[in-house]
Amino acid sequence: MNLRRDVFQAIADPTRRAILLLVAAQSMTAGTIAANFNTARPTVSKHLHILTECELVKPEQNGREIYYHLNPKKMKEIAEFIEPFRKMWDDRFNKLESIMKNYKSKK
Repeated sequence: MNLRRDVFQAIADPTRRAILLLVAAQSMTAGTIAANFNTARPTVSKHLHILTECELVKPEQNGREIYYHLNPKKMKEIAEFIEPFRKMWDDRFNKLESIMKNYKSKK
């Protein structure tokens, strides 16, 4: 049975988030990515496999090397899912700020 990983499970891991930040700046090989971490290369390869499986990064063969780059389309899907929550919290913080201003002006 092949269970497909969820993108939110993938980005829950801090190492995978760090990898996404690295490849967002520029495409990199697994070795270059691994050099940025204090962990074994097979561990980074496993993280890259998960990110690839979730389509957050895309591998691209260039000669003998495989370069990983960010998949902006998938990141956009995540952002679109999160946006209503961001708006809700912005509204709540704006209301709280208004209440605090009123409270301070009454003192």
